[in-house]
Amino acid sequence: MTIGMQAQSNQEWRDSLNAISQQIARSPYSAALHFRKAAINLELQQWEYAVDEYKTILQHDEKNLTAMFYRAYAYTHLRRYDLAKNDYNDILLEKPTHMEARLGLAYVYQQMGKRNDALDLLGIVVEQHPDSVAGYVARASLETEMQRYDAALYDWEEAIKRDPENTDYQLSYIDVLISMGRKEAARRELDKLSGRGVNQGALRAFYKRIK
Repeated sequence: MTIGMQAQSNQEWRDSLNAISQQIARSPYSAALHFRKAAINLELQQWEYAVDEYKTILQHDEKNLTAMFYRAYAYTHLRRYDLAKNDYNDILLEKPTHMEARLGLAYVYQQMGKRNDALDLLGIVVEQHPDSVAGYVARASLETEMQRYDAALYDWEEAIKRDPENTDYQLSYIDVLISMGRKEAARRELDKLSGRGVNQGALRAFYKRIK
């Protein structure tokens, strides 16, 4: 996760972190500086430090949705799912159409073993953001995992309609066809990808599954 910044080496991130920490030490409270430091903490996978920065921001601005969102993201990496769930829910209370928060909450529910609840949330994402591919992909992935293949097939089709050049979506669609025993349909889709010049190495394992 880059938080809008270009990729740097690990040492460059640490140098940036030292510089921003010095600025914070010299300056009165600045949300911008704390956001910058937290973003670097995330880049370095320093989840606890990032949480502390977002807590500082929220102490001064308890309704800051950006700080809540990224704190939930850090909590998720720390596997503190209840705390992440609370932040995502607080965001959705303030902004019910916040797609990224609802997707994040659905992921947290999956990690907590509440897959049906996660599926309900993803249904809301699709309903609220029908033109966005993200909701269909997330729901299709979960439906595939739950072996709800008919529903997954529909959602992969909808994702492909919105991003027809995405080979990963098409291979996921083919994977579901194979899981349903629809080998001839899967072969036709693989042949289409092959004809478009998709790397044969990526297709070989799928062709083997339909022999």
